[in-house]
Amino acid sequence: METKEITMPTKYDPQSIEQGRYEWWLKGKFFEAQNDEGKKPYTIVIPPPNVTGKLHLGHAWDTTLQDILTRMKRMQGYDVLWLPGMDHAGIATQAKVEEKLRSEGKSRYDLGREKFVEETWKWKEEYASHIRQQWSKLGLGLDYSRERFTLDEGLSAAVREVFVTLYKKGLIYRGEYIINWDPSTKTALSDIEVIYKDVQGAFYHMKYPLADGSGHIEVATTRPETMLGDTAVAVHPEDERYKHLIGKTVILPIVGREIKIVGDDYVDMEFGSGAVKITPAHDPNDFEIGNRHNLERVLVMNEDGSMNDRAGKYKGMDRFECRKQIVKDLQEQGILFKIEEHLHSVGHSERSGAVVEPYLSTQWFVKMQPLANEAIALQNKENKVNFVPERFEKTYLHWMENIRDWCISRQLWWGHRIPAWYHKQTGEVFVGHEAPADSENWEQDKDVLDTWFSSALWPFSTMGWPNVEAEDFKRFFPTDVLVTGYDIIFFWVSRMIFQSLEFTGERPFKDVLIHGLVRDEQGRKMSKSLGNGVDPMDVIDKYGADALRYFLSTGSSPGQDLRFSFEKVESTWNFANKIWNASRFALMNMDGMTYEEIDFSGEKSVADKWILTQLNETIETVTKLSERYEFGEAGRALYNFIWDDFCDWYIEMAKLPLYGEDEAAKKTTRSILAHVLDQTMRLLHPFMPFITEEIWQNLPHDGESITTAKWPEVNPAYSDETAAQEMKMLMEMIRSVRNIRAEVNTPMSKKIKMLVKAKDDSVLKAIEKNQAYIEKFCNPEELQIGINLETPEKAMTAVITGLEIILPLEGLINIEEEIARLTKEYEKFTKEVERVEKKLNNEGFMKKAPESVVAEERAKEKDYREKRALVEARLNELKGL
Repeated sequence: METKEITMPTKYDPQSIEQGRYEWWLKGKFFEAQNDEGKKPYTIVIPPPNVTGKLHLGHAWDTTLQDILTRMKRMQGYDVLWLPGMDHAGIATQAKVEEKLRSEGKSRYDLGREKFVEETWKWKEEYASHIRQQWSKLGLGLDYSRERFTLDEGLSAAVREVFVTLYKKGLIYRGEYIINWDPSTKTALSDIEVIYKDVQGAFYHMKYPLADGSGHIEVATTRPETMLGDTAVAVHPEDERYKHLIGKTVILPIVGREIKIVGDDYVDMEFGSGAVKITPAHDPNDFEIGNRHNLERVLVMNEDGSMNDRAGKYKGMDRFECRKQIVKDLQEQGILFKIEEHLHSVGHSERSGAVVEPYLSTQWFVKMQPLANEAIALQNKENKVNFVPERFEKTYLHWMENIRDWCISRQLWWGHRIPAWYHKQTGEVFVGHEAPADSENWEQDKDVLDTWFSSALWPFSTMGWPNVEAEDFKRFFPTDVLVTGYDIIFFWVSRMIFQSLEFTGERPFKDVLIHGLVRDEQGRKMSKSLGNGVDPMDVIDKYGADALRYFLSTGSSPGQDLRFSFEKVESTWNFANKIWNASRFALMNMDGMTYEEIDFSGEKSVADKWILTQLNETIETVTKLSERYEFGEAGRALYNFIWDDFCDWYIEMAKLPLYGEDEAAKKTTRSILAHVLDQTMRLLHPFMPFITEEIWQNLPHDGESITTAKWPEVNPAYSDETAAQEMKMLMEMIRSVRNIRAEVNTPMSKKIKMLVKAKDDSVLKAIEKNQAYIEKFCNPEELQIGINLETPEKAMTAVITGLEIILPLEGLINIEEEIARLTKEYEKFTKEVERVEKKLNNEGFMKKAPESVVAEERAKEKDYREKRALVEARLNELKGL
């Protein structure tokens, strides 16, 4: 295929090269899985973002890593499916839509369930299109022909199948339990949707009078408003202080109800008074004690956190207002005798921020033990889920081993409606895929399922399951790798594993690649309250997607957090700019060469052989590291090869034949330039897709797009260790001469005398063969090469493996002028040392100055002393000549 005319602008402008490219990729269907039986499948399902807003830097990081893997595998010849999709995100999305309605002076109840759900679907469509635009800006190679949504019809069928099956197996049940209740959103929360914060509260100490008038018993609580629901006082059965009281009753203050004193091993005799008030409807531990002693469960609160009919005169008050009033009333009655300040951990709703209320409620639960046992057992088998880094397996297992039953019902309208119906007359429960035949006599459960219930099925429900004959399910499941942050191992990773084992008999993915969180430069979590969040789209607008992607993928090692820094993104932009300029130079010197004209058969220079050897090494390193998910190291290997080997050395050396008269050497150099640039762009493509496609399209190439070009492979014929050693020697020579020139302040433009003393014939031949490079890069006026050369009396020397470089001082510098210059330098550094010493010896400064300022001054002193010592050594050297 012929190359088109070079269309690379002189300046690297990410916006112009990224514009329109994504649409071109989509039009070419380069990202669509082919169902090609001749290729091995490779699958990743995207962790579905919530349709609640914009993607943040964490999403950008997570998806960039997936894009690197899928682009590389596609080039390696796999039939790649990277399946996109989004999550309906129950509570989060409903809260956003309700907030929008409130701003319009409406509530969901004004609309009714059906209309509210319609409004939420509109919200979903709007935000889904925002997310797709962001995916396109990032350049993600997603197969949109298979995009899924956790509430679409296929996934809803999967959810019903799982619910009904687990119910029939006795693994889903309905029961009255103390659950985490969010009074703000009026819904149950699972344990992991509760965030605990330390809050300054109090212990309220009270005296409950014994019904027989023989005294009282002391109890304490942090939530006095719940005392209205007390149904017992518990003491330890072996507690000598209270043994004789077990079976007696106390009068519940304010309410006037008689409640029993019970003996229970749960009570800690050493804590407080050793007696505990029991409120089975408002505390999980009291609930268990209540079950053991057959106590009544008195619920004194409404779903919105206000007090109900059972709260008597406090009915209608907010729970915290009620607390204040009860405390006041109990103090007046002499019941509350002490308030002790107490810092305690209080649960807050992850979504609304409201203080979570332990609340007696009838909910649906998944019995977790049997499911967790299977998932734990899997980790001892050969086909276990591999965690990368490995340490996260312990985190996962610890949670699984200590798991509690999962509350899966949510009191919301947006989500998968629970497939359970209640008979209007008999109250009988029916669970099934569809409503019973005489549906007019049945009413469906109003609740929906926890968002994570549908997300847990994501790896297989998106492939067509429960139809086990679905083409994608048979071909692309189990998936190969899941990429996600360590913060959702419990929420999501664990649930996908046990649901997949239960319903497909297989692990959902072979590997789980865990990354950390994106933090700001100071290591703080990004948040609205700190105002330190960064929109990835703003970064792309300024520096381009390639710079952001390269920074995100190479900025940390697996499992570690990443500190975001604009300075670092700018340096990756500089890297892209360097690639652009080097590629443009190479292309401008290819003289319209076509792919068919690339020919290595001519005589190669040492630089040609060396760069091909380095390329082989880079291919091997980058491939190996990327397969191990060590993208930071892979990126560094690429950076070093491109910046140092290719740009700083090979391109400079290629100018000799390119600007020379030897046409055969020109052709070989052009061919090698074209080949190395082509292979390098392929290696870099998964990290920086836009710039590499643009450059590759201008190169002599043999395909339609770099996205489907073959991944580079090591070619042993191109490895030449002798040439690599020769080149290493040449580079050391050139560096040594440059260093000496810098040391004695002699610019490269000034011609100098130069002697190269070889240790033996083989070294001598290598130097003579590559003399042109020495002349070009060392700029000698006179060059002597030999084995037995005499060293002039006054000279600067550098010893490298196999040879010595000698630069006679005569003509290199004027010794007197250099001594005068260095003397001034010495005096300057001496003054600086004295100035800093004076400061550090000043008592007033040392007392008042902050530690950081003192440390800075000490560092300056050290630096100036070191610089002065180097200048002094050089002066002594010159004076001794």
